[in-house]
Amino acid sequence: MKRRTFVIGAVGVAAAAAWLKPGDRGEQYSEYFRGLNSALRAQRIGRPVLLVDRERLAANCALLNERIAPGKAYRIVAKSLPSLPLIEEVMRLTGTRKVMTFHQPFTNELAQKLPDCDILLGKPMPVDAAELFYAAHPADSAFDPSTQLQWLVDSMPRLQQYLALAQKLERKLLINLELDVGLHRGGLDTLDELDLCLALIRDNPAHLTFAGFMGYDAHVGKLPSIVESREDSLRKSQDIYRRFVSRLKEQFPALYHDKLTFNGAGSPTIFLHDETSPLNDLSAGSCLVKPTDFDLDVLADFQPAAFIATPIIKKLPGLNMPGPLPLGDLWAIWDVNRRVTLFVYGGNWLAKPESPAGLQRNSLYGVSSNQMMYNGSPSQQLRQDDFIFLRPTQSEAVLLQFGDLAALAADGSVQWWAPLEQGHDTLAPV
Repeated sequence: MKRRTFVIGAVGVAAAAAWLKPGDRGEQYSEYFRGLNSALRAQRIGRPVLLVDRERLAANCALLNERIAPGKAYRIVAKSLPSLPLIEEVMRLTGTRKVMTFHQPFTNELAQKLPDCDILLGKPMPVDAAELFYAAHPADSAFDPSTQLQWLVDSMPRLQQYLALAQKLERKLLINLELDVGLHRGGLDTLDELDLCLALIRDNPAHLTFAGFMGYDAHVGKLPSIVESREDSLRKSQDIYRRFVSRLKEQFPALYHDKLTFNGAGSPTIFLHDETSPLNDLSAGSCLVKPTDFDLDVLADFQPAAFIATPIIKKLPGLNMPGPLPLGDLWAIWDVNRRVTLFVYGGNWLAKPESPAGLQRNSLYGVSSNQMMYNGSPSQQLRQDDFIFLRPTQSEAVLLQFGDLAALAADGSVQWWAPLEQGHDTLAPV
């Protein structure tokens, strides 16, 4: 009886081990990535690049045009697409000239090189950054900040700073007021605050002009549904926005007109706003290149259009880990997906392996920004100098890390798109 129990137990352990043993997840390039690898190798690009697929970008822009609610203007989020040629491409494909910026040097560059654009700041700038914009803005520029640049203001103290700046520079500033519509990241959250700000704008017409509201609703859809549904979050957010608009109309009718900007949204929520939304100006950027953080049900039909491509500089058999123990050998015996070791050019980016399928980091070996290790299986059939492809988790930081972007057309040709300049100008010390 004991022997029988032992045999049954041994069989059970063996079955469990076989069930737990990882299967081969490695695959060769898909047809799409095989083509990208061939195109990059033909271009003789021997370094990591940030690749933008122009065909997929165009398809995503067409989808945005199709799905944005009628009567709503689209505004490009520049931080998510931080390259002048990339922004120009999106402008051409969507027909908009509206941009949202989050960085003073980017704002100056866009104002100088796209003088017909309409700019809304996406976050309140320190008053020194605002003053630096004007110091760096050419006096003969066709871009007129008094009619084309809306400064975002989140509080009465910030508004008072901007009024003092406008008086100092003898300029008129367009002011867009930030509303807290549920995200709780700052902005006006009471009607009394709104009244104070609007009164200050009304009483200083030579230096301040009211331009509208901005209410960012990034919290919508982020809470567990058991806490609050996406629909309820959106309704509450829009109701808050409507209360501020109603207060504007009731208490400050002279400041209200039909050209005001009522901005909001973002890639996760832009298509939740229908014709009944109080917003008339909807922002998005990331959905057009779709990093992994935007793998959302509302964006399911959008295609990833930006990838990190980096060449394999070393391909080694097996898994040889530092130290006296044969840990790597044992790990590779157990897991076929550890039987090939690759070291790539660069690494440790905010990105996840995309192709060939089955590549994975080695957390025990650690990460490197110089030569990152990835493990795979023989099934991938990779060679030295082939490229591996990773999807950024976000676009706003990652697209600035590789120099010029490699914009790849359907015919395999590449254009090099410079990123927006980070800037180095300062004001004179006080």
